[in-house]
Amino acid sequence: MTTHEQQEHHIKAWQASGLSQAAYCRDHGLNSKTFGNWLRVYRDVQKHNQRTSLIPVTIRTTTTPSDYLKLRCTGGHTLELPANVSPQWLGELLKCLD
Repeated sequence: MTTHEQQEHHIKAWQASGLSQAAYCRDHGLNSKTFGNWLRVYRDVQKHNQRTSLIPVTIRTTTTPSDYLKLRCTGGHTLELPANVSPQWLGELLKCLD
């Protein structure tokens, strides 16, 4: 019976070898199906032991120069405002222009 340490040694040696699993198993006298099972268990353990890390993210709303509201008034006048202008402020402005 092969110990856990020997299995891990074979897996790491195979990964470093550049060989296919079948070729590595052939060269080392291992059953390829058994080796595949070792690899599956090894990967499951590695995945389970992997720590999840959070990356801090800051979300900012920004406007680009093309993000404008254009108000076209009678008489040919155009008023350009940033797209992120407060709706309440815009409402008050429109009341004043009425």
